[in-house]
Amino acid sequence: MTSIFNQAFQFFVLLTPFALLSAFLAMTQDSGSGERRKVALKTGIAVLVVACAWFYFGNFIFMLFGVKIDAFRIGGGIILMLSAIQMVRGNGNGNGSAKVAEGQETRTDYGDFAVVPLAIPITVGPGTTAALIVAGNEAARMFANLTALLIAISVLTVILLLGSWFERMLGKKGITIVSKVSGLFLSAIAAQMIFDGMRNILFK
Repeated sequence: MTSIFNQAFQFFVLLTPFALLSAFLAMTQDSGSGERRKVALKTGIAVLVVACAWFYFGNFIFMLFGVKIDAFRIGGGIILMLSAIQMVRGNGNGNGSAKVAEGQETRTDYGDFAVVPLAIPITVGPGTTAALIVAGNEAARMFANLTALLIAISVLTVILLLGSWFERMLGKKGITIVSKVSGLFLSAIAAQMIFDGMRNILFK
């Protein structure tokens, strides 16, 4: 059970929750609480669908392109490390999306930005995708990893639903600080992915 919660925490960090929260608050700043909840739920559902798709169909992608899992660990780890560096330096959300400017014109169709860019690529970007495919390839831990992923996405959705409360409690600077700390954890996960991939290639 402990390992599931540890894995859930890793997935939670990979989903860059506070970078997502920052973008979510900026893009819904002129919306009422009801509209914010709708966007939060749509974003959570979109993240669930996309993340599970990568998690389950990763093996098919490997077979299609003839890529070995350890090579993907190294490549994905490098991408994840670059994402983590961006988060720590404050150059975006860490998944390659454009920074959401404060005061951006509010859109009326909230479903548009619930999927893109909030779910993709802010939450499930290249680095997160790489980690999900690697996790889905671990047959012995398939159930545990899937359970951990569902826990992480559930917590992420709750955070979005409580977005207005977090905005009042932490403030914009507080959310930025937490996002940078998340980047540090993300860099550690990336380093472990690279190390595991190189070790398996060199010593197996």
